[in-house]
Amino acid sequence: MSEGSVPVRLIGLTRRATRVLVEDVRAVKERDPAATGSLEIALTYPGLHAIWLHRVANYLFRKGVPGLPRAISMFARFLTGIEIHQGASVGHGFFIDHGMGVVIGETTEIGDNVTLFQGVTLGGTGKERGKRHPTIKDNVVIATGASVLGAITVGENARVGAGAVVLQDVPPNCTVVGVPGRVTVCSGERISPIDLHHENLPDPVLDMFNTIERRLDRLEQKLEAAIRIPPEENK
Repeated sequence: MSEGSVPVRLIGLTRRATRVLVEDVRAVKERDPAATGSLEIALTYPGLHAIWLHRVANYLFRKGVPGLPRAISMFARFLTGIEIHQGASVGHGFFIDHGMGVVIGETTEIGDNVTLFQGVTLGGTGKERGKRHPTIKDNVVIATGASVLGAITVGENARVGAGAVVLQDVPPNCTVVGVPGRVTVCSGERISPIDLHHENLPDPVLDMFNTIERRLDRLEQKLEAAIRIPPEENK
């Protein structure tokens, strides 16, 4: 049997697909403390179902099959509440936690070991043509309700806080919060590839108000000390 024959190619494709599916299940086990077993994950996790259906749709899309990839994408959206355009590129170990309301645009590129939470949008900013959606590098965590818009790049190991709207490139190993998104922490060092503590991100607006409040307290204390009338002058 020749190496390029249909059965051999089919066996090779099946092995690669099985390897990717196993990696997807492993990603859920590693990042979701509620996951109890492979069978439960495979049967009950909508984020995983959306990713698997997308992998099929994307394969057919790249092969030039008309109509069917879009139909699979819409079926996945109906089934899971997650919309991944059939043209989007998704790496290994991709994990969508819960996932309701997640939208991923056509020219989005997602690296390995990326984690998204519910309500995340990886979208465009208008009617540009060509590359118009973000590139998400390896080990990125994007928290609940965040939007990453336009043909920008989120660097390796970066974290995007809940509700942030990111419109500019994010350097590697940095944390972005706020509307519009602002880089608040850049370690300059590679952090853990699976860091899901997006609830403890800094809030630069709150920090600014706390600083102003502390300065006002000091000014009030100085003002009171300057205008305080000695007790003997009140007699």
